[in-house]
Amino acid sequence: MKRIITLFAGLLFFIAVQAQTVATDTAVTGKITINKDPRLDILAKQEAEINKATVGLGIRAAKGFRLLVLSSNDNEYAKKVRSLLLQRFPEQKVYMTFQAPFIKLKFGNFVEKDEAEKYRKLLTNSKIVTTNIYLVPEIVEVKVDKNKELEENQP
Repeated sequence: MKRIITLFAGLLFFIAVQAQTVATDTAVTGKITINKDPRLDILAKQEAEINKATVGLGIRAAKGFRLLVLSSNDNEYAKKVRSLLLQRFPEQKVYMTFQAPFIKLKFGNFVEKDEAEKYRKLLTNSKIVTTNIYLVPEIVEVKVDKNKELEENQP
């Protein structure tokens, strides 16, 4: 009985193997139609305009430093310090972020560490905040002078 079952299984295996012949390629060339949302074109155009605007302003990102002026959970105090910093140093930006449960105030976009240290001393002497001010490495915004950029790109 085992021989008959084995012989039958072998016969089925060989028939199955013979059934797998290679078929010739019968693909027909044709047309592909792409249906896309027209809003994608509008979005791409808006993105291009935004990119042109930021390049036109000369704003780039670079490795630099910011000053961590405040880390507190008192929202009113943080807003007060932020307004005092903006009044006293209008040429610098103040970044206010919330990382639960603290509100952090970071000050400035400094490429050079020496410039950041100079502002750190100014802030300490102005007594706007009484806590320590820390120098934090970050990616900062750098305004590039168009004339200077053109000179650098020319050989």
